[in-house]
Amino acid sequence: MAAAQGRLSDGADGMDDTKEGDRDGSGTAPPAFLAAVQALRGSRLRPQIEVESTRAPQRLAPFAYALEATVVDGDQDLADGRLVLLHDPDGHEAWRGAFRLVTLVRAELEPEMAADPLLPEVCWSWLTGALSARGLSYGEPSGTVTRASSHYFGGLAERPAASQIEIRASWTPREGLGGVPDTAAHLASWCDLLAQVAGLPPAGPGDASVVTLPQRRDPQSR
Repeated sequence: MAAAQGRLSDGADGMDDTKEGDRDGSGTAPPAFLAAVQALRGSRLRPQIEVESTRAPQRLAPFAYALEATVVDGDQDLADGRLVLLHDPDGHEAWRGAFRLVTLVRAELEPEMAADPLLPEVCWSWLTGALSARGLSYGEPSGTVTRASSHYFGGLAERPAASQIEIRASWTPREGLGGVPDTAAHLASWCDLLAQVAGLPPAGPGDASVVTLPQRRDPQSR
């Protein structure tokens, strides 16, 4: 299985981005945040999901760490996403906690599936179900599910119509010992969601947390 730890797009070691959000200018992140990030970087994931660290947003919280992932089948990309860990040592009223996870997940779908009126509710249930399947406690979930269709004309008229599903969501992971949430388990749940959206089979015998979707049309080639 692939480790979640990877390279930053700018070649940094994965923690430099936190310094811009350090309000006291010391450049030292809180121990709880460092522990949460280390758990993310040390996670072991199914090999079809390629994960690497990337530059985190700077204005959402004093400290942030981000991962991006691609679900790969041979030379095809079936889905992709981004997971951001936010931390405010003073707590955040809207989060009702000191940590927040924010995600974006995208995949192409058959147009017929994209037209299903129940698809948004089903996709949202994939997220909450992935968290519940691993026994994770969380609060204040919020998000959107967006369906988009592209039709091509003129010089692009030969391309078949394409449909995409996009899930944007955030939730507050419950903090454990030392005020540190189980970020490794949340990452695993997020990868379960990616696998569901991509239509991968279950990760192992008896694993019902991943539901296979019908085959997509012309997944994006790498």
